[in-house]
Amino acid sequence: MKLENLKYTDSGNFFLLAGPCVIEGEYMAMDIAEKIVGITESLQIPYIFKGSYRKANRSRLDSFTGIGDEKALKILRKVADTYKIPVVTDIHTAEEAKMAAEYVDVLQIPAFLCRQTDLLVAAAKTGRVVNIKKGQFLSPEAMKFAAQKVVDAGNNDVMITERGTSFGYQDLLVDYRGIPIMQKFGFPVILDATHSLQRPNQDSGVTGGMPELIETIARAGIAVGVDGLFMETHPEPCKAKSDGANMLPLDLLEGLLTRLVCIRQAVMSLGSKDK
Repeated sequence: MKLENLKYTDSGNFFLLAGPCVIEGEYMAMDIAEKIVGITESLQIPYIFKGSYRKANRSRLDSFTGIGDEKALKILRKVADTYKIPVVTDIHTAEEAKMAAEYVDVLQIPAFLCRQTDLLVAAAKTGRVVNIKKGQFLSPEAMKFAAQKVVDAGNNDVMITERGTSFGYQDLLVDYRGIPIMQKFGFPVILDATHSLQRPNQDSGVTGGMPELIETIARAGIAVGVDGLFMETHPEPCKAKSDGANMLPLDLLEGLLTRLVCIRQAVMSLGSKDK
């Protein structure tokens, strides 16, 4: 995975994609980035700032979608330039790929769109790293074909993110068998520890979640040997304009990452003894 400004890649730690669900404003994005950069530098965790410049998949027409594409993308670039870190954002159509690629280092394909050939090919042709979220409706084995579309379009810089599998109408489950299965494809595999706890299809039209289990999901992923973690975090999730119900409060992030690094070190120690 070729990412300029991705630090501590030789630390042995998992890498982290983290930030707010959506860019709500410059001060908010810069504040979150500054705090996470401080934490990840202390723990030597390779860090990529995450923020959606626009939310296209919302439950209701009156849901917040963004502050304007260009404005939000410029904020993402400012985060990258100020803190010398890579940034990632979602894209939703093939036309958006080229536009977003001018501002960000990683293009993320939303789970519901992971089979869209035109979108995957357009993302690949930008030359940016492409992070494909596994569809809630797909088996881990099926993600091989999504990744292969990017490779066949001339781009080998692919990541795959597990974000839970639909179970009934209002739940998601993480099948941890999928992590080693997808790692066999030869690409880094990420576990989304926040969206995996979403509870969609609520009667209110607002997606719910179980953020109290974020640490449970993340610990299990690190124990299994996942390459990276994805987390959405916000200083006040209850006031977040998108996905607040399943976000991690920002003031809990340092303690959680500290404990996860300890688990990572234990896993690596056990692995080295087996060789």
